[in-house]
Amino acid sequence: MSTHRFRRPVAGAGLAVSLAAVLSLVALTGCTGGEAAAGDTGSNAEASVIVPGRPGEEARTVSPREAREAAGEGTGPNAADHAFMTMMIEHHEQAVEMTELADAYAEDSAVRGIAGRIAAAQEPEIEAMRAWLLRNAEGGEATGDGHGHGGHDGHGDTMPGMASEEELARLRAARGAEFDALFLDLMIAHHEGAVAMAADVSAQGNDVTALEMAAEIGASQRVEISRMEAMR
Repeated sequence: MSTHRFRRPVAGAGLAVSLAAVLSLVALTGCTGGEAAAGDTGSNAEASVIVPGRPGEEARTVSPREAREAAGEGTGPNAADHAFMTMMIEHHEQAVEMTELADAYAEDSAVRGIAGRIAAAQEPEIEAMRAWLLRNAEGGEATGDGHGHGGHDGHGDTMPGMASEEELARLRAARGAEFDALFLDLMIAHHEGAVAMAADVSAQGNDVTALEMAAEIGASQRVEISRMEAMR
């Protein structure tokens, strides 16, 4: 998976008043490790905008004009944006920890490969989210500085897809094929949780950058879920 580029998403149930965010064009080419999605070409890159859905739901597309009409004027950060950025840092950090274990203990080179792509995508996203929290810390909505788990302790129990301490302990103890199977199970669930979080902020958030990142996370992690499911 290539390092993500921010683009504007559109999300939420329908294109009505539930989403006050500007979404620009999301091409899956930038979310699939350099592999163009079927049907994506340079000439068609601006033909549609992806509307991410929750796990189990298909993404859909709308025209750029529909996206602009649905966007509205207000784009300042709201509580949903702050919560998404704050919690997704911790969510990503756990995924990166799991990829480090895969580098050490996985038997299948394909598992090590996708773990490396996940880390390569999520580490820069963590830094981008930390920077966003620092830029938008006025009003006391941001907690902590976005580094490590400072200010975020306790969110793990409320975030979908997070592995429990017991599950992480099992992963740390596993080796070879046993590790591979458990890693895929936990990382697929982890990604599905991130997709759900991205869909939620797309429906409730307001800040353009937060919504861009949510759309990118949703699109790229859907692709990775499909790849990991094929490895089982």
